[in-house]
Amino acid sequence: QVQVVESGGGCVQPGGSLRLSCVASGLAFSSYAMSWHRQAPGKEREFVAAIGSAGGSTSYVDSVKGRFTISRDNAKNTVYLQMNSLETDDTAVYYCKAVRGYSRNYWGQGTQVTVSS
Repeated sequence: QVQVVESGGGCVQPGGSLRLSCVASGLAFSSYAMSWHRQAPGKEREFVAAIGSAGGSTSYVDSVKGRFTISRDNAKNTVYLQMNSLETDDTAVYYCKAVRGYSRNYWGQGTQVTVSS
């Protein structure tokens, strides 16, 4: 059974940092691309960052470039999202997704990130 579990969310002041983690089990982790997405209240879920299966390629939504870094540790079946210089607009539930091809994709349950003074 595949499980995708995020952790590391919390409340932080503007300008602060958080590191999200996502552990995926029950799948061949090193064969999956991984991505982070977020959904703010009243808004559609949006793509944040992605990393290829081997970790060599990454992509980001423009609004987080230079502030967020996605990375992975295939030995630990874990993907990370380091978030620096957080802004109030970054407040959202953050979701992790594992993707392989067109038919295999698995979502986590999400972790809340709140940026507020």
